[in-house]
Amino acid sequence: MRDVHRVIEECGGYTFVVHNHYTGDIEEVQVAPDRRALFEDWSSIEKLPNACFFLRFDNETGKAWCTVHQTRPALCREYCCRLLVFDSQGKLAGRVTYQTALIPETDDLIRLWEQVQPELDRLRGTEWDDAFIHILTTAGYSIRR
Repeated sequence: MRDVHRVIEECGGYTFVVHNHYTGDIEEVQVAPDRRALFEDWSSIEKLPNACFFLRFDNETGKAWCTVHQTRPALCREYCCRLLVFDSQGKLAGRVTYQTALIPETDDLIRLWEQVQPELDRLRGTEWDDAFIHILTTAGYSIRR
């Protein structure tokens, strides 16, 4: 996730501004008061250079914690997506969750999806992904896995 969200400003008081590399969104997050001691302990993620800046493991239990869970960025809230769909201007237009469920966020993508969904419904797995990506890129969208 460090490739997705980058801290661009530390505001003090455990508050940070993060930039989403994929969507361009800039959001403020805050380390939860009950997770601050855990956040200060970098030892649990030293061997994970690409881990989210806010991820920590409890050394006693081994459990992973998002230290900004209450204020986490929108993409983290929607993280169950497999594919992100961007329009020709690079704005997030939709996301694919689970195996083949598209959640469109623009009227244009809704209309396109209504046209192509019957064709895609007969496919599964990588065949579905390949066809979906081909159809959407031909229509001017870009896809990120």
